[in-house]
Amino acid sequence: MPPKKFDRSLLPPAPDLSFESELWAAGVGLVAGIDEAGRGALAGPVAAGAVILPMRNDLAGLLAGVRDSKQISAKARREQADLINAAARGAAVGFASPSEIDQLGIMPATRMAALRALAQLPEPPQHLLIDHITIPGAGLPSTSLTKGDCRALSIAAASILAKVARDAVMVQLDGEYPGYGFAENKGYGTAGHRQAIEDLGPCPLHRMSFAPISKDQQPRLFG
Repeated sequence: MPPKKFDRSLLPPAPDLSFESELWAAGVGLVAGIDEAGRGALAGPVAAGAVILPMRNDLAGLLAGVRDSKQISAKARREQADLINAAARGAAVGFASPSEIDQLGIMPATRMAALRALAQLPEPPQHLLIDHITIPGAGLPSTSLTKGDCRALSIAAASILAKVARDAVMVQLDGEYPGYGFAENKGYGTAGHRQAIEDLGPCPLHRMSFAPISKDQQPRLFG
């Protein structure tokens, strides 16, 4: 179902297990939180994380530092990612490539990345908690939450895994496509990145369907 209107003044101090606990109490033990990273970038893949948390009494304390990935530093995200992977019953990250984004559109490609993450989980979830969007193709009961990464711990955990995994990909690809600063800007439209596109033209990692890149431009050849 689409997200219900939410009064943002009611955001909790940190994401908690309220939504997961309600489902657990109803006998739904396998709840997967889902969130994406890189949807607004000009280059690189879009990533989606999926995390199933176990029903553990100490979980909230163990993952007390987990937040929306945009609210904590890169170092803290990497540290929390290690804790999430160690604690999770199942965790995975899926990607959709720049060419898939151009062919399908960013929202269908984001859903594709999420489906790929779900397919990698060690056991299929029974319910999805999703940050804002819906994923009809999953064929599972789901709850879409506005600001879900600030409200549900499993969604916040998924946001961190997606961000850490995507950042690592962009750092690696910086060596293959030098000159754009991908290791620093991670493909987002910073002033320096936009200037590099103007000076050098796009590369195969760029999303040709995204402004300010022109569909008439040909990506530079590398290698």
